[in-house]
Amino acid sequence: MRRTDRELVFKSLKYFAYTLILMFSAPVIIYQAFKNQEHFLYWPVLIIGLLAAIAAIGMAFYSLRTLMRAFFGD
Repeated sequence: MRRTDRELVFKSLKYFAYTLILMFSAPVIIYQAFKNQEHFLYWPVLIIGLLAAIAAIGMAFYSLRTLMRAFFGD
C-alpha cells in the first residue's frame, strides 16, 4: 500500500489558501469596478478582477490535482 506524501499535502493546502484568498478578493474587486463605472480606472480594475477570478479557478484545479497526486501518486 502506498503512503501519502505529506509534503505534497501541505503544498496543496498552501495552494488552497491562495485559492481562498483569490475566491474572496476577485468578486470584491469586480464589484468595486462596477460600482465606479464613471471612474477613469474602471477598465484596469475590472480586468484585474477578472484575471483574479480566472486565477482562482485555475488555482482550485491545480491544488486539487496536487492533493490527488499526494494521495494516489502519479
